[in-house]
Formats: sequence, C-alpha cells, structure tokens
Amino acid sequence: MVQHLTQYIDPQFLAMLFAAIAAGATVLTLAMPFLATDTLSKRMKSVALERDKIRQRERERLVTEAGKATLRQSPRAYMKTIVENFNLSKWVGQEAAHAMLVQAGYRGQAPYVTYLFFRMIMPVVMLITALFYVFVVIQLDQPALTKIGIAIGAAYFGMLSPNLYLKNKIQRRQTAIKRAFPDALDLLLICVESGMSVEAAFRKVSEEVGGQSVELAEELTLTTAELSYLPDRRQAYDNLAQRVGLEGVKAVCLALQQSERYGTPLGTTMRVLAQENRDMRMSEAEKRAAALPPKLTVPMILFFLPVLFVVILGPAAIRVFALQ
Repeated sequence: MVQHLTQYIDPQFLAMLFAAIAAGATVLTLAMPFLATDTLSKRMKSVALERDKIRQRERERLVTEAGKATLRQSPRAYMKTIVENFNLSKWVGQEAAHAMLVQAGYRGQAPYVTYLFFRMIMPVVMLITALFYVFVVIQLDQPALTKIGIAIGAAYFGMLSPNLYLKNKIQRRQTAIKRAFPDALDLLLICVESGMSVEAAFRKVSEEVGGQSVELAEELTLTTAELSYLPDRRQAYDNLAQRVGLEGVKAVCLALQQSERYGTPLGTTMRVLAQENRDMRMSEAEKRAAALPPKLTVPMILFFLPVLFVVILGPAAIRVFALQ
C-alpha cells in the first residue's frame, strides 16, 4: 500500500501525468473548432431560405392580383358598341369617372367602357325588375302611381349603383394602403438614407411591402415605372397622389417634389412624415376603439340583458312555480 502511494507521489510520474493532461487539452483545443457545429449559420441559412420562399410566394400572388387588373385590357365588343352608339362618354363626366376608376384600381379603357355600360343598363334593369315585382309578383295593394314611383326609385338607385360600388371599392383600397403606408415609409426612409436612389428605393419597398398590401405595392411599382420614362419626375409623384387620394401620400409626394426641385435632404422630412403617418394610424385605431361602447349598447340590451335576466331570475321563478 505504501509502495503504491509512493509511486503516485513520485515527481517523475506526476510530471508525465501533467504532460499527458496538457497534451490532451492541447489536442482537444485544436480539435474543438472542427468538432463544433455552427448552429447560428444553419439557423440564418434556414431563415434566409424561408424568407426567399415567402417573398417568392408573395411576388407570385402580387403578379396574380395584378393580372386580374391588367393595365391594358380590351373592352368587350358589345359593351364598346353600345357605348359608342349611344355616345355615353359625353353625358357622363370623363375626368371624374377616370379619377374614380383609377382610385378604385381599375386602369385602361376597358374599365371605363364597362362603367359607362353599367351606368346606362342598370337603371333599365332595375326599372323593369321593380315593375315586374310590384305589378306581377307581390301584386301590391297600392295605387298605380305609387307603384310607378317605387319603380322610378329603383331605377334611380340602379343609376347610382356603379358609383356606390366604386366608392366602396375606393374606401376599401384606401384603407388597405393606409394601414401599410407607415411601414412602407419607414422602409423608404431606410433605403434613402442608405444611399439608394429614389427609383431603386421605390422598387425595393414595392417588393417588400407586397405581402402586407398588394394595392400599395402596385402603386409603388407604377410610380417606379413612371419615374423611368416620364420627362418630368414630379409628374410621377402627382400621379401617385391622385391615384391613392390619401393625405399622407400627398404629403410624401409633395416632399419628394420639393426635394427634386430644390435639392432639400429627404432624410429628416421622411422621418417626420413617417412619424406623423404612424401617429395617424394609431389615432384612427384609438378612435375606432372609443366608438365601440356606443355601438355595443343596443346589442347588449337586445341580446345580453335578456339572457342575463333569465339566468338570474330563472331558478327563482322555477321554485315559485313549484311551490304553487
């Protein structure tokens, strides 16, 4: 036993042991970089691949959505013939109709011809339908003059229905653009401050914002195309403001025009405009949240309170009837 302990505390044995440990530690240290797995690189690579897939999918969806409203659709032959024969473009305001169609996302001659066609055909259809329904289907027990008045009212509604449809379409499109515009403005600010040109910034932002708002991506893409071929670049910004019709977009277009004309820096102006648009979006959300209690009052009175009374007073009423 003593002989074994003496062997373990022998200086030569201890030196060999420490040398072996040092050699093993050296080999392990040198081999660690080769044995260690780079999880961060793998994660970043997988994220990049997934981002590319999402971007490709959104681009395909953007192309599909844009294909539904192509810029150069040919109008249907019978619609074009009726519009030309009745000369409908003179009694319907061209500028106002074109402005509404563009703001609704319809461009080219085909939507304009379709709009004029339905402006003429809808009153006739509604008049005939109302007359048939009032005189034949329900046989309304009213004087003939009242029935004719109802039919005329239906015809008037049919005349207004294309404008109502366009206004609803414009409102939904502007809402979608308004929600995504502050984020797009932040991306545009980053691109401009990084040294990119305005055309490249618009193109980059249109690619990135397509997943959030196809409408805004379409408008930015059209603006990029107009910046490349219009002789006056400020006209492209005017067209963007007119197509969208939002105050925030008009302010940004005005800042871009001033930068083109006077050479003022865009960074500070864009940052202020981005903050204003973000505040406007937040204030609108707060306004909608504040309007919820009055809107919920009537449904609560009609639906919640009767159920609550039944739950509270039901057992007591059951016991009273049981005692009787």
